[in-house]
Amino acid sequence: MSADARYRRIAADIHARIQAGEWMPGDPLPSRSAMAAQYEVHEQTVRLAYVLLRQTGILDGEQRRGVSVAHPPAMRTLTDPDAPWPYGAEVTDTSLCRATEDLAVRLDVPVGISLHREIVECMDPGGRSAMLVTSWWRGQRRPHASFVVEVGVRPIAEAEARSLGMLVDAAAYRLVRTRLDAAGRPVETADLVLPMDRWLIRLSGTA
Repeated sequence: MSADARYRRIAADIHARIQAGEWMPGDPLPSRSAMAAQYEVHEQTVRLAYVLLRQTGILDGEQRRGVSVAHPPAMRTLTDPDAPWPYGAEVTDTSLCRATEDLAVRLDVPVGISLHREIVECMDPGGRSAMLVTSWWRGQRRPHASFVVEVGVRPIAEAEARSLGMLVDAAAYRLVRTRLDAAGRPVETADLVLPMDRWLIRLSGTA
């Protein structure tokens, strides 16, 4: 097993132990030397695991002062997946791409046709990344009259994990939102990725 895979595996296992209640929010974790002995690895491997867990918001603390279990972020409830985001947001990518089979079906366009893509990182009131929205559309961006949404669950991808401050493969909601014009034709589609440990989904219906 590579060194990278080893510390990520240890980080995932520590996270699982926290979720199982072995350590509660605010509890200190064992020292790096004690944890290294538990996992039969070098202290540097545990240090990297702790760094990853701090980066993903699971642990608090400084490198030389010990670490503790972070208090969970406030839960938010999503009721309208088409409402404007009320807090800070940052556009992290605008580019052109080719329509995959999935996007072609969602937008009712030929496979391979050029599409606009935009990725927006939505922040919570504390400045922490709360949701990623990736949108695709053809030609000029147009207003919409209604939308439809499908809700599913999938693992967080590596790039999403970096943006959201989470571990790769952590569970997230995936909302597929497609905006429609007055005639019911799709004008834009988007993937909304929301960490399951920060969100409840409560949809009252779609337009």
